[in-house]
Amino acid sequence: TLLAESTLEQKASGKMLLDLVCSHMNLIEADYFGLEYQNHQKMMVGPKNTILRFAVKFFPLITYLFALQVKQDLSCGRLTCNDTSAALLVSHIIQCKPVFSTVDQSTSKSDIFLLTHRQTALSTIGLSFTGVARRLEMYGIRVHAAKDREGTRLSLAVAHTGVLVFQGQNKINAFNWSKVRKLSFKRKRFLIKLRPDLNSSYQDTLEFLMASRNCCKVFWKICVEYHAFFRLFEEPKPKPKPVLFSRGSSFRFSGRTQKQVIDYRFPTDRAYFIAKELLTTERTYVKDLEVITVSFQSALAKDEATPDSLKTTLSSTFEPLHRFHTGFLREVEQRLALWEGRSNAHIKGDYQRIGDVMLKNLHALKPFTANLHKQSEILVELEKAWRGSRRLETLCRDFELQKVCYIPLNVFILRPLHRLIHYKQILERLCKHYPATHVDFRDCRAALADVSEVVDQLQTSVIKMENFQKLLELKKDLVGVDNLVVPGRVRIKSVLLLDKQFFSDVILYTSRGMTSSNQFKVHGQLPLRGMTIRESEDEWGVPHAFTLVGQQQSVVVAASCLSEMERWIEDIKMAVETVKSSNGPSTDLLMSDLNDNKCPEDSAEAESEDDMSAPQTSSERPTSHRGNTMVHVCWHRNTSVSMMDYSIAVENQLSGNLLRKFKNSNGWQKLWVVFTNFSLFFYKSHQDDYPLASLPLLGYSVTIPAESENIHKDYVFKLHFKSHVYYFRSESEYTFERYLQKPHNCLIAFYLTRLNLSLLNVGGWR
Repeated sequence: TLLAESTLEQKASGKMLLDLVCSHMNLIEADYFGLEYQNHQKMMVGPKNTILRFAVKFFPLITYLFALQVKQDLSCGRLTCNDTSAALLVSHIIQCKPVFSTVDQSTSKSDIFLLTHRQTALSTIGLSFTGVARRLEMYGIRVHAAKDREGTRLSLAVAHTGVLVFQGQNKINAFNWSKVRKLSFKRKRFLIKLRPDLNSSYQDTLEFLMASRNCCKVFWKICVEYHAFFRLFEEPKPKPKPVLFSRGSSFRFSGRTQKQVIDYRFPTDRAYFIAKELLTTERTYVKDLEVITVSFQSALAKDEATPDSLKTTLSSTFEPLHRFHTGFLREVEQRLALWEGRSNAHIKGDYQRIGDVMLKNLHALKPFTANLHKQSEILVELEKAWRGSRRLETLCRDFELQKVCYIPLNVFILRPLHRLIHYKQILERLCKHYPATHVDFRDCRAALADVSEVVDQLQTSVIKMENFQKLLELKKDLVGVDNLVVPGRVRIKSVLLLDKQFFSDVILYTSRGMTSSNQFKVHGQLPLRGMTIRESEDEWGVPHAFTLVGQQQSVVVAASCLSEMERWIEDIKMAVETVKSSNGPSTDLLMSDLNDNKCPEDSAEAESEDDMSAPQTSSERPTSHRGNTMVHVCWHRNTSVSMMDYSIAVENQLSGNLLRKFKNSNGWQKLWVVFTNFSLFFYKSHQDDYPLASLPLLGYSVTIPAESENIHKDYVFKLHFKSHVYYFRSESEYTFERYLQKPHNCLIAFYLTRLNLSLLNVGGWR
């Protein structure tokens, strides 16, 4: 069918046929594949029309087509292994039924292995499948029948390490490429000439007898290709042809070597790195969706008290999104690989673009936008269920302590809303970069129009949900306060020294460490209605001091600099004016009587031993608590965060590889880094389910290393806080700029320098 639809001429070269097959399959790793001759019994019409089979030539990578080749080798008996390995491989094949063809038979061992990775993603299963296969001795081995000088039946094979000798299924010898001086053949004899070695008992030349000259020549050609691909730095240059007579075969390896494939330099076009940011952040987004679709839903399934409506809403909202974005991620990965030019010189087409992929998928995403309005329903329903069930509250708190939940649970729920904003920003950068005549400009502009329409429709909902989420998050860190989460209340700033929470209608003041869970205990409130502000620098003798005068009490505070004081006065005055002109939430019942602060379950008759043993007030309830929440980080770093900062943090997130170096170390460590929620999260690779470590960035300063620090590398920025110093190295100037250089785009620098305010309790509360 492929040949019938193509324009390939009858006398075209085999290379053109191979290129056509690779292009038809959208194959990226073309250097690792080839056309294999079938046996002589398989003919098309006549004996001259030999059938060729598309197959893997070299076996170093782990991708879908390699997995298919391994599956075929396993089914036909070419890949031999023990029963345990075979059962494990079969279990992976069964798990990947949507990817592989269905397997009719399985062993009891494979059923056991199948249960252990039932919930694993298909992509991970594929990686695990080929990962198991690569550890087998016969992985990628193609044996060729031969005999030694004594007539003993043997098998010869070639691998990336050298020439192998088998007797039956056992490897009895291996000749590394470094020991082989020359490979040749003479009629039926295959000759291996070794380098002189005084410590070796081998003779200089080893001779093997094969079935025919053609068999001998075919194996010799395979050896030449393996040696050139895995051993040489670059493609061997053709030797000049002799004028009169030629001796031996003129065959040589043509194509890129493995080193050339690995060392290929990626494009330097800015559009490529913008598309690369789309890819890396999409990988993180899909992982974040899996936190809800896999981990959290599995936890809820074990709890009978969770309302079925909540489970249904979560499932119907997030599972379709996860399936869609998994497919979208696969398309973006494939397009970026083609754009990078890794082994795709055979492909004729303009693949250095991303707008067409974005436009197609944003059109397909539109039906899902109706479900995005349900994000608020999920947050509200989860909060109601939380307040109505002590067991569910404990389950959610325990889940947030798991490694996979590296940011607050509610942030994961709002991720689909945030992702649309990221798409809009990426498309804006592409449209700004491209000239109007560029082939990708029209698609990018159309995609931008589509996503902008959706973002504008959801903008009001996003702002409300972000504020609602932050109030819920803050509520977990405070005790002694009731009715914190009410309609109309907006969290404006968190200011931590003696902790002060600044809302649109009230300022709370708290202290830390008074509870078993290390939460912040609320001591009082300062309503904004009727509040006035006066500068108090001369009165108290403290620079940048000002007094907040309430109806019943006042407080004197001091900012770190004049600009910060002016910003705070401006924000508070704006909030006071807003309270005057609106019927905001009442603060009369904001402070709770600790004896009255009970869960619904506490007022009812206890139904279980757990309920009976539970404390009777929420303020006294000992619960596990994550110590790196935003409130705790602000407390330790003596800094502040506003809702404006949260909005900027939501809109600007990064993922990708960075090289990290500590102050007193010499080497650079490559890590997958996710920058979100004012923190850097470090992974070994993008496939990991949870981070190895995290670094909250509030209070850190970002600079470029000085000459005296002896870094001598490009695209390096420095993070430091007191004695803590970290160096990070990005892969490109674009990524470096995204982290550092441009203030309006720079994420870290903007966060760390915009608000560095510490309020000092100068005069105390009176």
